[in-house]
Amino acid sequence: MLQHITIPRGPIELAADLHLPDNADSTVPLRAVVLSTPGSSVKEQIGANYASRLAARGIAALVFDPAHQGQSGGEPRDLEDPYRRGEDISYAIDTLTTTPGIDPQRIGVLGICAGGGYAVHTARTDHRIKAVGTVVPGNMGTSFRSFQPDGPATALDALADARIEEARSGELTRVNWLPDTLEEAAAASLTDIDTTQAITYYRTERGGNEHSTNRRLSRSDSLLLGYDAFHLVDQLMTQPLQVILAGRIGNTGTYDAGMQLWKMAPNPVDLMVIDGAGHYEMYDEPEYVDAAVDRLTNFYINNL
Repeated sequence: MLQHITIPRGPIELAADLHLPDNADSTVPLRAVVLSTPGSSVKEQIGANYASRLAARGIAALVFDPAHQGQSGGEPRDLEDPYRRGEDISYAIDTLTTTPGIDPQRIGVLGICAGGGYAVHTARTDHRIKAVGTVVPGNMGTSFRSFQPDGPATALDALADARIEEARSGELTRVNWLPDTLEEAAAASLTDIDTTQAITYYRTERGGNEHSTNRRLSRSDSLLLGYDAFHLVDQLMTQPLQVILAGRIGNTGTYDAGMQLWKMAPNPVDLMVIDGAGHYEMYDEPEYVDAAVDRLTNFYINNL
């Protein structure tokens, strides 16, 4: 059962979908999980693939569009602010704790790709989150710093100059998350399997969605360059942790990030590596997604 809801977030609202078990006992409050989705994605994509499966296994799952993206409010559009992404999760928990039929003491989080880092960062200080599940979790700060050929400090200098020009012109700059087509990727010599699979998912009928723009506001990058999703995890994130990784190690960095998280966390409970799966195949390939959700279901049942 799917309910379209809104999440109050200060002066704006977040568009959200609450996936509920079809045959739940109305007299027993449900466990619930808030999903934190990959950068650039909207609630109908990867989040829905996992949320619907969790609901089919008896766990309520709430997935939402981040502020400034998708069908949620917030200006300017296409902002990817890692700190606001974490705040979004806490606002989603506010809504769940007042939703009839949901047990406010049994709320977990599931973060996927960049959303894994956002979920972890939020769980450090929001201990209403009782269990932390992750699938191919990424640390966007580490990733963005590694992308800079002349180093992150030089990149920040260039971003500062660009923002001065934006202020003068009144025009905001946006960049692509990915090439829009495989042809554009080939022209840019981006033919590795991970980039190809990302485009095949996000920019085709397979996984594309009209509300996912594939554009990122350039001023997001300075925030991402200074971000560390795992800062103080070893001291603050005491909740049980599940890490699920793709067995084919590509260039996304999420295998290394997931193993780093596993080693840092004070309470690691379960580590799963899915043989044969690539990062983007964990988004919608039934064989891999079902295996991950089966494992996650046991984790949440045991820890919520």
